[in-house]
Amino acid sequence: MKEAFVPKSWRYPAIFLCSIGVSSVGSWIYFIALNLIVLDLTKSALAVSGLYIIRAVSTVFTNSWAGSLIDRVNKKYLMMILNFMQALFIAVLPLFPSIPIIYLLVFIITIGSSMYQPTSMAYLTKLLPIDQRKRFNALRSLLDSGAFLTGPAIAGMLFTIGTPNLAIYCNALALLMSAIITFAMPTVDIREEPARLAKTRSVTVLKTDWQLVAKFSRANAYIMLIYFLFSLTIVLMTATDSLEAAFATQILLLTEGEYGVLVSIAGAGVVVGSLLNTAVVEKLRTSWLIGMGSIVTATGYIVFTLSNGFVLAAIGCFVLSFATAFANTGFYTFYQNNIPVKIMGRIGSIYGLVEAFLIIVATAIFGLATELMSIRFVVVSGALCMGVVACVLFVCNVLPAKVHYYLAGGERVYEQVEK
Repeated sequence: MKEAFVPKSWRYPAIFLCSIGVSSVGSWIYFIALNLIVLDLTKSALAVSGLYIIRAVSTVFTNSWAGSLIDRVNKKYLMMILNFMQALFIAVLPLFPSIPIIYLLVFIITIGSSMYQPTSMAYLTKLLPIDQRKRFNALRSLLDSGAFLTGPAIAGMLFTIGTPNLAIYCNALALLMSAIITFAMPTVDIREEPARLAKTRSVTVLKTDWQLVAKFSRANAYIMLIYFLFSLTIVLMTATDSLEAAFATQILLLTEGEYGVLVSIAGAGVVVGSLLNTAVVEKLRTSWLIGMGSIVTATGYIVFTLSNGFVLAAIGCFVLSFATAFANTGFYTFYQNNIPVKIMGRIGSIYGLVEAFLIIVATAIFGLATELMSIRFVVVSGALCMGVVACVLFVCNVLPAKVHYYLAGGERVYEQVEK
């Protein structure tokens, strides 16, 4: 696949940041509204939990094959199609007040969102010169943090003037706008021949692609070690977060209002961290962004889970949220600079499948463990494990012999694997 010429100005990255911002805000509105719709239909928290299971299963299903398609098609138009598809199915959600049909639609919508993430990552890697990636990733973290605050706020405003269905329609409109904005972006790859695209439907090709990812992983063990360790911190964060509300209300004995304030403090931490990250990102090494960002995040979780009252819990929430932007920016930059863009879709999808599976297993284990022991013991254990993984990740990040992995791209590595 030949690459199209892409100018090095910030015009197109800025346009794409607008698309990401619109989509991120819309996804929060959709997430909250969908939970309320299902809860209103069933009056059951278990039915709401079913949404999480459906989304996780859909992600596992999609990531087993999506990378083979992503690496072989025009990524700009694939992103547009995925946005249009999600907008259409989200728009028809309110028309079907049936839980099985809603679950089916959510499964299909999640296929689109699961494919969009690795597609956009591969597209951005081609679009952005190496010297712009760290700054872009910092700005992206800032937008995500803004969406974390404005999305729920807009959803709440829409609920006061209308219904959750109105919020659903607004998200469909946001995704449609995102697709239109994406249309203004340049094409970074040339259209593939029909014969090559047809191969993506072959089981043999899928098997070959999995073997290629395995071969790349063996040949580049350090890169994939960093990937795996960072993913493991995300798995532990997600599993611990699943017990956050129960821990805050049942162990810390916080009221719903106090828990709401705690969530707001976490949101403030995300925004402050993202703003500072944007200001200083060029002065910090990528290796330290990943390593120290992960350690400080884990420290925040440890403080939160060891707290006995609101004040210490608030400090922990602020610290863990504050550091997340630094860790994510460092990891995205490392990923873009070292995962070859020609196989980025396959790497991201297959390792994303593993991460999604581990999240399901870890969340289930944490949930079951609370039936056998105290919630505090479970969340403290999770936070301490996260701290150990973060320390190992930091040591691996700052090894002097590995400094070159944080300075340049890795397209040369792919050529060695292909040979």
